[in-house]
Amino acid sequence: MEQPDTIIHQPVRLKIMSALKVLPPGEMIEFVRLRALVQVTDGNLGAHIGTLEESGYVEVEKDFDGKKPRTRLRLSKSGRKAFADYVSYLKDIIEASQP
Repeated sequence: MEQPDTIIHQPVRLKIMSALKVLPPGEMIEFVRLRALVQVTDGNLGAHIGTLEESGYVEVEKDFDGKKPRTRLRLSKSGRKAFADYVSYLKDIIEASQP
């Protein structure tokens, strides 16, 4: 990878991807919990999740917890690979800058 993944490289999306990466594969996080971790507004978070979902990096499930609507998400397999590639790209930059 010669350039960083522009989808992941955006700071809020990088935070989202990082928060999701620490979850075990298949496990989901609720929107409200992710919002607290990333510290952005509902609308901002929703827009960035939409971009990540369109790219295939996250999977979003909407359902109800009793009568309350609930949105949950997780990294997809391609999202996990894209994030691993992004981290590898950053490591290569660091290694290349070492004397």
